[in-house]
Amino acid sequence: MSKNEKISIIGMGYVGLPLAVAFAEKGFSVIGFDINSSKIEEYKNGVDGTHEVGDERLKTITNIEYTSNSEDLKKAKFHIVAVPTPVLKNKMPDLRPIEGASKIIGQNLKKGSIVVYESTVYPGVTEDICLPILEKESKMKCGIDFKIGYSPERINPGDKVHRVENIVKITSGMDRESSETIARVYEQIIKAGVHRATSIKVAEAAKVIENSQRDINIAFVNELSIIFDKMGIDTKDVLEAAGTKWNFLKFSPGLVGGHCIGVDPYYLAMKAEEVGYRADVILAGRKTNDGMGKFIAEKIVKKLISAGVVVKNAHVLIMGLTFKEDCPDLRNSKVEDIILELKDYGVNISVVDPITDKKEAMKEYNVDLKELKEVKNIDATVIAVSHKEYRDLNLVELKEKYKTSTNQILIDIKSILDKDKAELLGYKFWRL
Repeated sequence: MSKNEKISIIGMGYVGLPLAVAFAEKGFSVIGFDINSSKIEEYKNGVDGTHEVGDERLKTITNIEYTSNSEDLKKAKFHIVAVPTPVLKNKMPDLRPIEGASKIIGQNLKKGSIVVYESTVYPGVTEDICLPILEKESKMKCGIDFKIGYSPERINPGDKVHRVENIVKITSGMDRESSETIARVYEQIIKAGVHRATSIKVAEAAKVIENSQRDINIAFVNELSIIFDKMGIDTKDVLEAAGTKWNFLKFSPGLVGGHCIGVDPYYLAMKAEEVGYRADVILAGRKTNDGMGKFIAEKIVKKLISAGVVVKNAHVLIMGLTFKEDCPDLRNSKVEDIILELKDYGVNISVVDPITDKKEAMKEYNVDLKELKEVKNIDATVIAVSHKEYRDLNLVELKEKYKTSTNQILIDIKSILDKDKAELLGYKFWRL
């Protein structure tokens, strides 16, 4: 594919924007499409709300056409779909975003085009669900008038080391010709190289098991943390000791949310059910991880009671709302589970987060984010996300925010603080 031909990217979020920038910096003309017009306006003004690219870098790029006008997609013949694939409240896959993207592309598809899906899905979605929509909307025939492929995204939001360019890219196409074309396009931006999967379904399966595997491993250490807590054993101490063996897998307990690890296992489990198999291990891992917010909230309540604090109307400071550290992404944050559970006990909550958007917090979770300097008269602090700002937290200054000089409860979910120092300062300290 010549660099004179335009590439369109549908979905300009944490995956789509870095991808668009990567292609643009290699000399491609890119159409960055998103139905969120306010997001598009921000990009036009050089404002990167994802923090994945950065405002300064974004402002230097002139060959990306940001648009919410779907008809602009007609200018391109190579389309990449990077929309989210969440789950519904019943944990079933929510394919509406990817179906909607397919409709929009189909309505603006030209003959000779290639459509590549990057959204994480279960095996079969690209060919069994997206392809028929493309054909219906375009009134064209796949394999004759256009072709499809799948290349799963591997971007890790907030990670400044593992970027688009230096992560091996899996690519696939519906036939040998499309497979080769798709691989060659990505090879022009991926320094780490491209792995050509043998089929679209293989590529889809490879992506969905990456996150399912990680989810199960985290579920194991989360279960350990519950067991060891009941035994009065510090989980971090145990993991550090076990980690001295060369083949011990190093995972840490915590909240498992976000748009991938907390979602993708449900896609695979649903497909397994469809073909007649119950994915007990995968679903057990999900059950454990989905229950961690409740476990932590109950632990906070017990700590309040043991400190002689009346639970109803107690004041708890939650530090961090995003689903992971140093990333403004709020999608599927399990910090919400802690907040809702504590509110059920009548606890008053103050939430702070230095890097996420206040309007988004209100929109997503009805949380009114506060500035840390505004918060006072607290009974407990919960470090829910390991933002750099919290890793460098001044524990002496934090003490000034408590109602009393005694019974100051400090909960460290991510185990980022110095336990000995915290206890030396008089905190009633607990970590997951």
